[in-house]
Amino acid sequence: MALANTSQRYGSVTKTFHWLTALLILSLIGLGLFAEDLPYQTDAELARKAWFFSLHKTLGVLAFFVALLRILWAVSQPKPGLLNADKPMESFLAELVHWLLYGSLVIVPLSGWIGHAAAAGFAPIWWPFGQGLPLVPKSVGVEHFFGAVHEISGKVLIGSLILHVAGAVKHHLIDRDATLRRMLPGNPAIPTLAVQPHSKAPFAAATAIWAVALALSAALAAFDAEESVQTEALAEVTSDWAVQDGSIDITVVQFGNAVTGSFADWTAAISFDETIPVGEVGKVTTTISVPSLTLGSVTQQAMGPDFFDATTYATAVYDAVIQHGADGYEAAGTLTIKGVSMPLIMPFNLALNGDDAEMRADFTLDRRSFGIGGTVTDEGSLAFDVKVAIKLTAKRGAN
Repeated sequence: MALANTSQRYGSVTKTFHWLTALLILSLIGLGLFAEDLPYQTDAELARKAWFFSLHKTLGVLAFFVALLRILWAVSQPKPGLLNADKPMESFLAELVHWLLYGSLVIVPLSGWIGHAAAAGFAPIWWPFGQGLPLVPKSVGVEHFFGAVHEISGKVLIGSLILHVAGAVKHHLIDRDATLRRMLPGNPAIPTLAVQPHSKAPFAAATAIWAVALALSAALAAFDAEESVQTEALAEVTSDWAVQDGSIDITVVQFGNAVTGSFADWTAAISFDETIPVGEVGKVTTTISVPSLTLGSVTQQAMGPDFFDATTYATAVYDAVIQHGADGYEAAGTLTIKGVSMPLIMPFNLALNGDDAEMRADFTLDRRSFGIGGTVTDEGSLAFDVKVAIKLTAKRGAN
């Protein structure tokens, strides 16, 4: 069997690429659907889900490079003519499906890879070149957009694949021609084919379909982002010091990788008098909207019943007095998360400039103290310590 194509037949290289790609596609579809449905409440379940997702992602990267090599080979080779070129509509559909498949072979794995690179944590790709990609930032927006592209383009791939298989079966069982056998090992008898012109219409139609798919992806990403935002924001609070800007970030370690996220919605009612020389100098009550947390690719998991249980416990509250500490100031009070209250002394750095203040605090909590991830008892899966970083600027009397 010849390695290269002719105007009549496919060569062995093209056939090898075809069946290797088919094996990868079918494996990836099955793995993705299987991994998505796996539970992740216990150590064993979480590790199993991560393993299958890592396998899916690793094979997806392999499929991307195989697809690139296949396309480069295809454009360097003559394309054997269709055996049903005398049927314009069937020829058009065959060409259209091939263009959709070629697009899918690149867009599906690449969008998944970019989404992975933009996300933090969970299910690494098994290779030694790191988890990021050049020019791809760690960004929830980027992750969601390319996740939507991966989902929509995956559906285009599955639909195109079904049509491709259905066409091959029709050729083999109804038309009884050599279209399918021409892609199998061997050299089946085929009639001499005249040179066939290739219309640009199937390519244009495939391009239009991909444009619609990308538009749907953007709409899906926007919808998911809107759904992820808490429908009822926390009410504003009266405060002697009004927060102008700030962040409450948490960092967890999952499977040895740090995953950092932040709460988008929180309020702080602060009273503070720096002229008091000793003892208590003020009070602070901070209320945090738990559903406003974004935590990389594990956000949905973090909202679940075994973790923050955001549906039942929508807020976390820190209620404390502010006092002079051994080295500067500290807040001493009670932190309530998931209905569990624990004492917390939080030293913080404070810079004052008249009526403007900048505050920074860094401390560590044990998630087990609040019943978060109680069934995940192996630190190799999810570390017990959670780092918290708080930064804010506030102005006196701004309310």
